[in-house]
Amino acid sequence: MAWGLFTVLRERNARFYLTGVIVSGFGDSAMSLAVGVWVKELTGSSSLAALVSVCAWVPALLGPLIGTLTDRVRRRPLLIATSLALAATMTAPLTVHSQDDVWLLFTVLALVGVGAQLTDSAETALVASAIPGELRGDFNGLVRTAIESTKLLGPLAGATLFTVLGGPTVAALDALTFLLAALAFCLIRVHEPAPTSPPRRNWWAETAEGLSHLWRHPTLRLLVLAGGCAMTASSLRSTATYALIDTGLHRPAALAGVIALVQGIGSIISGLTAGALLRRVPARHVSAIGLTVCTLGTLAWTTPWLPVVLGGSLVMGLGLPWPLISAMTTVQAATPGEVLGRVAASANTIIFAPTGLALLVGSAMVATLDYRIQLLSAAALGLAVAALLMGTDFTSRFKTPAAPASEPTAARSRRTGEGLSHAE
Repeated sequence: MAWGLFTVLRERNARFYLTGVIVSGFGDSAMSLAVGVWVKELTGSSSLAALVSVCAWVPALLGPLIGTLTDRVRRRPLLIATSLALAATMTAPLTVHSQDDVWLLFTVLALVGVGAQLTDSAETALVASAIPGELRGDFNGLVRTAIESTKLLGPLAGATLFTVLGGPTVAALDALTFLLAALAFCLIRVHEPAPTSPPRRNWWAETAEGLSHLWRHPTLRLLVLAGGCAMTASSLRSTATYALIDTGLHRPAALAGVIALVQGIGSIISGLTAGALLRRVPARHVSAIGLTVCTLGTLAWTTPWLPVVLGGSLVMGLGLPWPLISAMTTVQAATPGEVLGRVAASANTIIFAPTGLALLVGSAMVATLDYRIQLLSAAALGLAVAALLMGTDFTSRFKTPAAPASEPTAARSRRTGEGLSHAE
């Protein structure tokens, strides 16, 4: 594990890319909590404060359309320009002073959501050019670790800044982090030729091409759907948190912060180990292991014992990133560069967009049913998908025809996909 991580960190491009991810992720995490509190303070409305998360989620549904742009231009200049545009956008909240200005906060959040979709797909495509293939598993794991770390520290920093200095200060901090991210992307050295795609077609047709590639590739399709199911199960679990604390553990609601911290620590460990796993185990197996580990953690939440629940939280944090890292590493390895932006955006939408719907379903379930039924439903979903991943792999061993003895090994690897051992 250490070899892969140190090798990644010795890569100049990896260091600057991770810097950009960390600083922009920190600013976004700080702002995401502060805006909800800001809206609540200005309007007194809990429903409007809850709408903040919806504004950030809706652009994920448009991911495939937004991602089409990343295949029409060079990715590094696009990342720089988008980061600068988002920095400018984050100056708008500096003018918010009353509830009449709240619409501006929602508009800014929606624009930041669009920018996030654009940068996510461009970053995934750029990594394929800037990071050697054998290091992408370790690199994607480090990216996930960076994201989870900012989720732990960012909200606390945002809440503290908002309480002491107010919302405009948090917005200014977020703008600064976008500027720093743009600088980090400027320092990445990558040879990225101009796109050589055929004459421009209808935007919808180009978007459909990315979705089609994702769906036609059996391994990509399966891993991306597994990632979406993992996030859906996670959302179902998260909506049961307060019912677990109140009904199952009989503890104060503040325990939710401890549970989130423990789960975050598990996710950080998971990101650091993902690359080593992907070098030794096929991606489908890594995804199945992650889903199974999450299932064990979910079952731990059905018990009334706090140490077991905290242990389950750590285990859930450990297992959840593996299906996500497996899916995106395989997308980078098995997708031609000319459609990688669209495919990456489509994969992100399939993985992350269902979480909003799962949160709604989970909220309805926890209001009407015993929270343990909800947890068992999430566990059943994770276990079923893990079994499907392992079962598909077992079946494919008998369906893949053997290559002729005279066929070169490299050719067999390209034809069967076995050459992508770290991503298949």
